[in-house]
Amino acid sequence: MIANPQSPIYNSSMSSSHLALMRGINVGGKNKLPMADLAAMFTAAGCQEVRTFIQSGNILFSATNPLAAKLPDLIAAQITKRFGYRTPVVLRTAAELKNVVRANPFLAQGLPEDNLHVLFLADRPTPAAVKTLDPNRSAPDQFIVRGREIYLHLPNGVARSRLTNDYFDTKLSTISTGRNWRTVTKLWELIEA
Repeated sequence: MIANPQSPIYNSSMSSSHLALMRGINVGGKNKLPMADLAAMFTAAGCQEVRTFIQSGNILFSATNPLAAKLPDLIAAQITKRFGYRTPVVLRTAAELKNVVRANPFLAQGLPEDNLHVLFLADRPTPAAVKTLDPNRSAPDQFIVRGREIYLHLPNGVARSRLTNDYFDTKLSTISTGRNWRTVTKLWELIEA
């Protein structure tokens, strides 16, 4: 979970901005979940200023850190109850998202932003698990693990890459959800607004 009492940004009594990222949901077809219904779940849980961005499960909201820490399990259970499937919910605070945007190592290399993506991990992987990742699994694709994010450079696109959620989830014993760089930066703009 993101709430960490030792973190300098942790304050249990103040409401702060957060981002919830859902994996594998759609507005139609398999795993259908209307964004209005998802936003209503966050509001019913006690979140404020709930907003969605595009139809792929990006929820911006304000909540205390203790409430936010409970949301991944609470919202996932509500989705299962109402829609019959389970989907991961990965959270980041506004400060954490700011660090994600600032820390992209591929930007410093001048690589095209259209080829950049981020996988957000539910848990920080151990250094031993990170060492099991194969850097040549999907050449010319590249990845760099930093904390609870995996930065990806996918010059041939997501669909052709073997650097998938399932690969990283299995190797790192966690759950991930990905966003392209354009979406990441737009979410940062929205959470700062």
